[in-house]
Amino acid sequence: MATKMSNNNQLTIDITFQHPDASADPTRLEKLVRSICSEFKLTCASISIAIVDDERTVKVHSQFLNKQNITDVISFDLSDENDVSKSFELVVNADEAKRQSQTRGHSMEAELALYITHGMLHNLGFDDVDENQAEKMHQTEDRILQQAGFGIIYNKQID
Repeated sequence: MATKMSNNNQLTIDITFQHPDASADPTRLEKLVRSICSEFKLTCASISIAIVDDERTVKVHSQFLNKQNITDVISFDLSDENDVSKSFELVVNADEAKRQSQTRGHSMEAELALYITHGMLHNLGFDDVDENQAEKMHQTEDRILQQAGFGIIYNKQID
């Protein structure tokens, strides 16, 4: 289990690898989260990201959302509505990232970056419940990921 924790003024980011096979540079993922926060003018926040396996993801999904299936990312906004500081928690599924990255032909790190970006955008007010909202969200994800050096991940053409 590896942890990367960084505190920069009012922005605290804690990335914990609870999956032994999660292949990603924690510093690069932290930089991604910081760029998302910067873009959306989020200057005061505590962001906790746990990179876990299928089993843990299903437990969290069941406990908090009453769903029994595997998913890629679960995001929680634990912020107090009266406080300017935000508190976000993300549970990211490394097993799903490994499967999808192999199927889609990019790195596991890029897939994890997609899931982190997706979860952050949910906490920042994006949604993907209908086709138009989903398209806007996925375009934003790919723009952010491309700017961060991961390339286009969601809308990547599969050969």
